[in-house]
Amino acid sequence: MSDEIWKRNEIESPCIKICVIHPTEKLCTGCLRTMEEIARWSRLSGDERRAIMAELPERAPRLRKRRGGRSARLQG
Repeated sequence: MSDEIWKRNEIESPCIKICVIHPTEKLCTGCLRTMEEIARWSRLSGDERRAIMAELPERAPRLRKRRGGRSARLQG
């Protein structure tokens, strides 16, 4: 009997269990996927998953933009 754990040969989810959808960007603040991508993830092909994973780093700046807050008040 082997102690190896059987795993599927597929791309893992980028989920980091911080599941909060940004109100204006409509992206998960944890994994940067859209709600549709999250819902369809288990049914996507490997190529579709790879394409999404390649886009995720480009999405991060969309959540870092600040529109106001303390720093904006100090500059004005």
